[in-house]
Amino acid sequence: MSDDPVSLDARRSTEGQMATDFRRHALREFEADQEALRKRQEELEAQFLAEPSVTWIEAAVKAQYLIRRYAETAEAGDARKQKLIQRALGDLARLIESEPKKP
Repeated sequence: MSDDPVSLDARRSTEGQMATDFRRHALREFEADQEALRKRQEELEAQFLAEPSVTWIEAAVKAQYLIRRYAETAEAGDARKQKLIQRALGDLARLIESEPKKP
């Protein structure tokens, strides 16, 4: 028995190799997308931290963001909390939309 690693890629058929390459590419693309998303979130959070909200609408937008981030956590996974989250986001969106627009 040998301790040398076996190159599985060399043992795959052309179709199997293509499928493996596709999965590897998809994984790299997914990881790149996740990194880009993390970077955008960090930039947005830096903007939120830069200055306090001037209007209640700005505060509501920040609250919507935080609620959405919380909704992505395992703690917020049960159906009751998801319903509360959706209701709160809907309420905030409705209140923001009903605010008279300033010219």
